[in-house]
Amino acid sequence: MLEILEKCEICPRECKINRRSGKVGNCNATDKIEIALVSLHHYEEPCISGENGSGTIFFCHCNLHCIFCQNYEISQNKVKGRKVTIEELAEIMLKQQENNAENINLVTPTMYAYQIKEAIKIAREKGLMIPIIYNSNGYEKVETLKELEGYIDVYLPDFKYYSNEIAEKYSKAPNYFEIASKAILEMIRQVGEPTFNEKGMIQRGVMIRHLVLPNHLQNSKNVLKWIKENIPENIYINVMAQYFPTYLAKQDELINRKLTKKEYKEIEQYFYLLDFKNGYIQELGEHEEEYVPVWDN
Repeated sequence: MLEILEKCEICPRECKINRRSGKVGNCNATDKIEIALVSLHHYEEPCISGENGSGTIFFCHCNLHCIFCQNYEISQNKVKGRKVTIEELAEIMLKQQENNAENINLVTPTMYAYQIKEAIKIAREKGLMIPIIYNSNGYEKVETLKELEGYIDVYLPDFKYYSNEIAEKYSKAPNYFEIASKAILEMIRQVGEPTFNEKGMIQRGVMIRHLVLPNHLQNSKNVLKWIKENIPENIYINVMAQYFPTYLAKQDELINRKLTKKEYKEIEQYFYLLDFKNGYIQELGEHEEEYVPVWDN
């Protein structure tokens, strides 16, 4: 199965380099799984974190190059993570379950998709029962996602850009819209609309995230409009206000500041105008953002 890493085409960039020989392509990942952090995360959406926290596994490296990435030290700056085998990754998943995690939350998993699949097989054979979340930037190959069918319970993709010009400028991601939209449709085909347990925790399905950027409100409106017109209405949408200028974003005059309340209110009003049924809107405050459900439980 891992022979694919000898000519890597896992993500849309299709670098075709031999990762098993130690070479790296656009994402800077070799064939060795690298993990930056394992934690119980309490600040995801309420239906993901719950009372016990989401069992996050943060992987090093990324196939996007977002100039505003909040995790740039592990995604782009080649910070060394802890190298683990497939068997060790499986044990980490089982340990998260022992720690009462609500789920296994795989953060930036794309470049390790095939190793992750093998680790899930092992973990499930040893008793892993909690949902597996694939927490992705959305820049995914449909062919790779199809290999994960049956192993992923919840897909949590970003849908960053409608404008490919903006995607190129801020993430060096050619054809982002076409690629991400097809990937999201494949995710929905696999796991469908969200389902929840008696505690309100997501067990299966798709939730789409969109981060609003300052001075780019039309991009956000176009993303939301496409979702409304092309995605089943019961899919959950999370419109996020948490942007702040970090990493190289401080050098860009259009995104070198936080959102204004006026900007976010405009997107919030547009969200409600489109009459989305399910999801979250983050309240934009002076000190912190809070998830507010679109619906009333």
